Amino acid sequence: MGQELEVTERTRLRRLREKGSHRRSDLDAVLGAGFLCHLGVVVDGAPMVVPTVYGVDGDRLYLHGSVASRSLVQAPGAVVCVSVTYVDGLVLARSVFEHGVNYRSAMIYGVPRLVTDPAEKLSGLRALTEQSTPGQWAYVRQPSRKELAATALLALDLAEASVKVASGPPDDGAGPDAELGVWAGVLPMVTWFGAPVADPLLPAGIEPPAHIAERAGTAVFGEVPAEERGEGQGEGQGE
Repeated sequence: MGQELEVTERTRLRRLREKGSHRRSDLDAVLGAGFLCHLGVVVDGAPMVVPTVYGVDGDRLYLHGSVASRSLVQAPGAVVCVSVTYVDGLVLARSVFEHGVNYRSAMIYGVPRLVTDPAEKLSGLRALTEQSTPGQWAYVRQPSRKELAATALLALDLAEASVKVASGPPDDGAGPDAELGVWAGVLPMVTWFGAPVADPLLPAGIEPPAHIAERAGTAVFGEVPAEERGEGQGEGQGE
């Protein structure tokens, strides 16, 4: 795993370069914070963007779906774009022009491979499960042969990717608009896990395991930057 990702025409940063990165560690941080991505693929000559869960295992990103999913079935052999984005806050400036969004995002390009090896398929599904709910794979029943046959799994290399992150207050605090006397700052946006809600058909006495119960009250999409929690000031951010 190199420290820097190779820059290609698809991943070259053309706008807001100061917010971008090709460091593998930055890509790992964005991917490690969540479990939902959007898969962009051309189906029957038209673009389609599909939300789906993902899991990371080493240098591979695994994408999951039903074998009936046209996007997943047709993706092998064609270049796709996978995007992951988290919104951390609204940047509310003194002028509409300087308004923006604090975010963490990644884009991965490549030709996905349909996973057919049973051992790799199990390993990839484990990565998917653990990505969203660490500890769940060993807690519940694992897939049967029939269920594996009904599941499509794509593997996408992480070699071609870029990252962008924006954080901090508005950019216009030292400009002419500072004299307007209007409030400016960041409205943080955080999604939290709530308390587990049991299946109505669950027999009495079965409590949620620790790896589920302990997530209540924690941020869904990884650690929220300090400036988004109002605990400090970050560098200026425009759009």
